[in-house]
Amino acid sequence: MTQNDIDKKYMQRALQLAKLAGVNAAPNPMVGAVIVHNDKIIGEGFHQEHGKPHAEVNAVDSVKDMSLLSESTIYVTLEPCAHFGKTPPCADLIVQNKFKRVVVACLDTFSEVSGKGIQRMRDAGITVEIGVLESEARWLNRRFFTYHEKMRPYVILKWAETRDGFMDRLPEDRNKGINWITQPRMKMYVHKWRSEEQAIMVGWKTINNDNPQLNVRKIAGKSPHRFVIDQDGNVNLNAKVFQDGEPTTIISLKSEIKGLPDHVELITLDKISSENILSILYDKKMLSVFIEGGAQTHAHFIEDGLWDEAYQLIGSSTFENGIKAPTLSNKTLISSEHIGKDIIQHFRKS
Repeated sequence: MTQNDIDKKYMQRALQLAKLAGVNAAPNPMVGAVIVHNDKIIGEGFHQEHGKPHAEVNAVDSVKDMSLLSESTIYVTLEPCAHFGKTPPCADLIVQNKFKRVVVACLDTFSEVSGKGIQRMRDAGITVEIGVLESEARWLNRRFFTYHEKMRPYVILKWAETRDGFMDRLPEDRNKGINWITQPRMKMYVHKWRSEEQAIMVGWKTINNDNPQLNVRKIAGKSPHRFVIDQDGNVNLNAKVFQDGEPTTIISLKSEIKGLPDHVELITLDKISSENILSILYDKKMLSVFIEGGAQTHAHFIEDGLWDEAYQLIGSSTFENGIKAPTLSNKTLISSEHIGKDIIQHFRKS
C-alpha cells in the first residue's frame, strides 16, 4: 500500500467522523480528525457542536500517551483554524504538540483562516500535505463553502409532483379528492432532509393551503428555523407554524402585521426578491435553506439561478390539470431511487 493509499484510508475515517455532527456544527463547518502512530489510530474526534471544542482538540484529548504525538500524523478534513473564535487556534495546538506530519483534505476559504493555518504549521517545521480526498471534503461542507465563497446560504429545493407533472390542483379543484401526491412513507425522507438544514422556507400560499408544521417529527433530529415569504400580509396567523412557539420569521413588505404572535419575527424589506431573501438568511448566519414551496417561490429561485440542489418527488397519481411543477435547467442528476410507487430524483445545479 502506497503512502497515498494510507492517507486516503485515514482521511476517509476523518470524513466519516466529520459527518456525525450534521447541522449541529453550523455555522461552523463539519470537521473530523484522526491521529495515527505507526499505522495505528491512537486518537480521533470531530467538531460536535458550534461553540464546543474543535475536531483537533477532541482528537488530541482522546490520546492516552501524549508522548507519541511528536511521531504521529494527524489527518484533518479541513485546514486547522489560525484565529481565535469561540475556541483557540487549532494550528497552535498542533504546533504545541509537535506533530510530525499533518494531512489536510482541503483549505478553508473562510477569510480568517484561508491558508494561515497551513503556513503557521509549516513555519514550525511540520510537514503538511494538502488535497487528500479534497473533492469529498468540499462536498461534505458544500453549505459552508457556498456561504463564504458566494456570500449566501446553500439552497435546496424540494417539491412533489404527479406522474403528469403537476404539483397542486387549481384552487377551484382542490376539494376533488385527496391532494396528497406521494405515499405517507415519503415523509420520513422529507423530515430527514429538513433535519440537515438550518432553515426551511415556504410562501404564504403554502401555509394557507396546506397548513404544514415544517418541523422534524418522523425522525430524531433538530427542526430548522422557519421562514415564510408573505409580501402583503395575507398569511393565516392561525396556522400551525405560528401557534406552536417554535422559531419562525415572516419576510414581508409590511412593517406591521396585526395579530402576529410575540414569538414570530417580522422582517420588512423594500423589495421581495430571491437575492434579498438570501441576504436576510446570510446575515442570520444560516448556511443553508430548504425550500418546500410553493410554485411561485420555487419559480423565483430557479429563474434567478439561486439554487444548488433539488429533490423532485414523483408520485404515481395524475391530476390531468393543475399547477405545473417546476422545471430545472442546467441540472445534473445525482441519484434516482424508486420508493414503492414513488420516485425520488436528486439533482445538483450544473
